[in-house]
Amino acid sequence: MSNVKIQVSGGQRLIENYVQAIQGAGGEPLAGYCPQPDLACGGLLLCGGGDIECSLYGQEDRGSQPPDRDRDKAEIALFNAFYQAGKPILGICRGMQMINILLGGTMVQDMPADQCIFHASSQGDTIHPVRCLEDSILGRSYGPLFHVNSHHHQAVDQLGKGLVATAWSEGGVPEALELPGYPLLGVQFHPERMCFGHRRQDTVDGADIFSWLIKTCQST
Repeated sequence: MSNVKIQVSGGQRLIENYVQAIQGAGGEPLAGYCPQPDLACGGLLLCGGGDIECSLYGQEDRGSQPPDRDRDKAEIALFNAFYQAGKPILGICRGMQMINILLGGTMVQDMPADQCIFHASSQGDTIHPVRCLEDSILGRSYGPLFHVNSHHHQAVDQLGKGLVATAWSEGGVPEALELPGYPLLGVQFHPERMCFGHRRQDTVDGADIFSWLIKTCQST
């Protein structure tokens, strides 16, 4: 078992999926709702969840669901602390969106119906293809074209400072972000529901993403 501790910030439900994924990849998760930054941890995981307060990216409500302002505030502090310390950061779904916002990016608050239908369903996750830059974190694991799950109605719009989109789904919706020169990865899909006890045959294995976080913490 790795000695790498990962601070995990999530909502008040479903956080156990992320905990199990970190454990499966060999890390030690320190998980909580609205935790204080703990820089004894080697890296940070910002989990999925509800919509982020739209005023944080300079917009009025254009179809957002009610935000969890306590969580927003806590994750701003978490991101800033780990980012300033140069520690690896992984953002999943809402977590990727938070990274983009805190680096100055914006959001599509409610995707058009012809796009959202590929990414959200009342029956649960949808499955769709993603195209990817081969010389990227995801490309080195999965190649230029692969299938993932999704469950979201918002999407990254303008990219935050320094961020590069490295994967896209139908219609150009960003599915992965990287920050060249910094150990950071954001993914719009849900790898915690594609790995270990939640492994599924119609997507790639999400375990590689959590392994990337653990290995990057060990080498940083």
